[in-house]
Amino acid sequence: MSWLGLEGKTVIVTGAASGIGKAVAESFLENGANVVVADMSPNPPEFKKGEGCGEVLYIKTDVTDRASVEDMTAKAKERFGRIDCMVNNAGINLPCLLVDPNDPKGKYELSESIYDKVVNVNLKGVVLCAQAAGRIMVEQGSGVIINMSSESGLEGSEGQSIYAATKNAVNSFTRSWAKELGKSGVRVVGIAPGIMEATGLRTLAYEEALAYTRGITVDDLRKGYESTKTTPLGRSGHLFEVGDAAVFLASKRASYIHGVTLNVAGGKTRG
Repeated sequence: MSWLGLEGKTVIVTGAASGIGKAVAESFLENGANVVVADMSPNPPEFKKGEGCGEVLYIKTDVTDRASVEDMTAKAKERFGRIDCMVNNAGINLPCLLVDPNDPKGKYELSESIYDKVVNVNLKGVVLCAQAAGRIMVEQGSGVIINMSSESGLEGSEGQSIYAATKNAVNSFTRSWAKELGKSGVRVVGIAPGIMEATGLRTLAYEEALAYTRGITVDDLRKGYESTKTTPLGRSGHLFEVGDAAVFLASKRASYIHGVTLNVAGGKTRG
């Protein structure tokens, strides 16, 4: 058995068809865990499979729909017999301003539809998935729930207030659920990534929206990502570094880490 001892464990990762979620899933697979990919993508993602890797089960899942989530967790347990870790990674970000003096009620001003969509995925989705997996874990007497937060949830973010607010709420879920579930042998922890390397999720539409909310051009926004002057380590994070944090927190090596959110952000702060 390896140092982490994750061989044969069953891990669900929501939103694992791309971005951070896919990197997290790959890290678990490389450490011998069986991974259930729960995502809205119409096509199952492809993963590199080397010697000792775990199995992949793809289940198309809408994390905002209770029936879809409960069906997914039931299928995961039926296939692998148990659920050892739930990684609540699925989330969305739609940059907007609370008030846009240049275009009141325009494209980039906060609307109820934007609010409802972001909150529905980032909060309701986390609740439904944690509850469905949590029921199974409590019955087992063991398990780990990992909630994916964001450095912006700790610091706030211009043009991303709703996203940042949901991520701060996720931090509160982590602390509160730790108090509730710890007595049943279930650990709850969080990970808050900072500025990460670009993925396919950083689309032009997203960059245009965020640049608009900050009164800069897309080129200026991209230069800001590249400079990382607010990150003491002087670089963007690698996706696998979030995956490394996740596999450690899910392992028995982290068995006394509970109710906290680990900031994987290169030391980035307001200062």
